Amino acid sequence: MTAPLLRPIEPRDVPAVLALNEADVDVLSPMDADRLAALQGWAHRADVVEVDDGEGPQIAGFVIVVDGGSTYDAENYAWFTERYGEDFHYLDRIVFAPRFRRRGLGGLVYDAVERDAAVRGRLTLEVNLRPANEPSLAFHAKRGFVEVGQRAYTDGTVVSMMAKKV
Repeated sequence: MTAPLLRPIEPRDVPAVLALNEADVDVLSPMDADRLAALQGWAHRADVVEVDDGEGPQIAGFVIVVDGGSTYDAENYAWFTERYGEDFHYLDRIVFAPRFRRRGLGGLVYDAVERDAAVRGRLTLEVNLRPANEPSLAFHAKRGFVEVGQRAYTDGTVVSMMAKKV
């Protein structure tokens, strides 16, 4: 596999990004092309991870990060805004195709995202506790994220609101 490329989402990437989101929609918010375009408008970063593992360039995953002070309309983002004002970056979602997981790509993306977030002092996100997203919880704990709260939803879902000072 050649060195991965982290680059802004382009129109040609939209079908791949939407397919990746849909494949993991049980732990993500649903997203169609219009919602992706809106997210890109709010985002500090809306990037794909492009790799070539011998079959030509492919979209291995994507990440969307919104910085504090945005007009982003998500409830979890608003929760962090109430606590931190504009002093945070919010990782809205990060997704990798199953065949590209456990190859160090997540660490590469988080390194870049955390460098960006340093200007605001912290990176925030949420991870499902019910249903539990154990791989994500373990990954974030290893990277130094700590729980700063929890949110429960009427459908029984509970998320851990996490932050890392950077």
